[in-house]
Amino acid sequence: MSRQSNLEIAAAGVAGLVFGLGLVVSGMSNPAKVLAFLDLTGPWDPSLALVMGSAVAVGVVGFAFARKRAASVFGLPMRLPTGDAIDRRLAIGAVAFGVGWGLVGLCPGPALVLLSTGSSEAIVFVAAMLAGMAMYQRGQPPAR
Repeated sequence: MSRQSNLEIAAAGVAGLVFGLGLVVSGMSNPAKVLAFLDLTGPWDPSLALVMGSAVAVGVVGFAFARKRAASVFGLPMRLPTGDAIDRRLAIGAVAFGVGWGLVGLCPGPALVLLSTGSSEAIVFVAAMLAGMAMYQRGQPPAR
């Protein structure tokens, strides 16, 4: 393994750790808090709106910075998303994600954080998520 790939793995690990800690500190890994945020007719908890708004702001600044660079800090080419089409697959995926999040108060990142605690909710959620990913892969045409 090259020194560069070791740096990339270390940077990804640090980014994942910071992301996971942010989810825990903000309450995004607490399904009850997320459901209270999503429940507009009950005891609504708007605090996660600030968390999400902050995440969007950081993302906007990060992408603006990245678009001005030809290479990453590790010297690799920048690989930024290029698609901007809103198609049927995207819409169906977004609806499925939103329904799942609204039903159980978890999405993939917080579920993986909770998995480290041995939470039965997280175990069931991650198992269902992996099963869904496997079903999706089976439905795809073979690569050429």
